[in-house]
Amino acid sequence: MKVTRLTTKDQWLEAFPIMRQLRTHLDKASYVILISEAVEKDNYRLYALYDQQEIVAVVGFKPMITLYYGRFVWVCDLVTDNINRSKGYGEYLLNYVHTWATDNEYESVALSSGIQRHQAHRFYEEKMGYEKVSYVFKSK
Repeated sequence: MKVTRLTTKDQWLEAFPIMRQLRTHLDKASYVILISEAVEKDNYRLYALYDQQEIVAVVGFKPMITLYYGRFVWVCDLVTDNINRSKGYGEYLLNYVHTWATDNEYESVALSSGIQRHQAHRFYEEKMGYEKVSYVFKSK
């Protein structure tokens, strides 16, 4: 297995079919525009996990500093291809993010997960040792 940072439009598009499984509201054009802007303005980083030369999972994150969390990494997107779930790919990528955070002197890793995503919550809490610390609210 190999983790690779995706930095070009062609690489982002290669990851789109997997990202779309999580971000179903995006089409290719809006996906590329949003990633491009997030990379430029928000230090967003997109990584893919390859197994046998095929992308099996992707993670997008950004290093941040807030008064609440201090120096931390916010995981914006984490998705494993539907046909490759429960093979340890999500755990592998999330551990990669934790290592990146430690290597770059960030204290912790945080994320939010949709209320309906019960399997993901079990994964974060039981397998990865995350704890619920807040609710996320969004206005329209």
